[in-house]
Formats: sequence, C-alpha cells, structure tokens
Amino acid sequence: MEASQKANVKHFDELPKEPFTVTEMLLQWNNFAQKLSDKGQKIMATYMLINDPTLDGFTIKLELPNEGSKVDFDANKNELLGYLRGKLHNHDIVIDVHVNEVTETKYAFTPLEKYEKLKSINPAMELLRKTFDLDI
Repeated sequence: MEASQKANVKHFDELPKEPFTVTEMLLQWNNFAQKLSDKGQKIMATYMLINDPTLDGFTIKLELPNEGSKVDFDANKNELLGYLRGKLHNHDIVIDVHVNEVTETKYAFTPLEKYEKLKSINPAMELLRKTFDLDI
C-alpha cells in the first residue's frame, strides 16, 4: 500500500461505537427492509419483518421460525449489518438469529381426544353434549 492509502485505513478500535436506542435501531431495520422490498428482495425483507428484533447491548436478536430461514438470513445479512453499522454509527453491532419452531402439532385420534380438541376450539361443545345427553 502507498502511504496515502495507509492513512485512510482505520483500525477497528478507531471505528465509531456510538450508543443507540431500540427505537433508532427499529427505524433503520424497517427502512432497510423497505429498501429490500422495493428492490424485489422480498424474501429477506419478509425474514426481517417476521418479528421485531430485540436489542441486548449492541447485539440485535432476531427470532425466525425454522432452520432454513435462519440459514438464508445468515447468508444475506452482511449488507444489512453494514447498513445498520453505518446508519447507527456503531461498528460493534452484531445480529444473532435464533430459531423458534412452534411445538409439534398434536393430532387427535381417539373420540375423547377429538372431543377435547373440538372443546378447546369451541367451549360451547360441552353445553351441546350436556343438553342432548351425548356420549363421547
């Protein structure tokens, strides 16, 4: 490198590390998601908007529904990270993605299980059963 180029290179310790609020982070997060959507990158924008991210220090935590969405998000997050670091003037920002799959769906097989499932959906089932003296 030439001497003039070395003068422009900043060490990591010299990069900005300004504090920011959750509101400021969410504003920039949503702005970037809108930019992606406008450019036709709808999948990444959707991942960003599935849940509001939370903030823990300078770590932005995002919850996604499955491992596939996490892998896809992680593969495409560098542009987002650069954007947030620039807009929020903080190069210590990291994005941590967690998978939170909904618990496995339990299927009803016996008549009692089917009845309990219907009753959980509509409590009036119990009144119907009692009114007409129905067996389960």
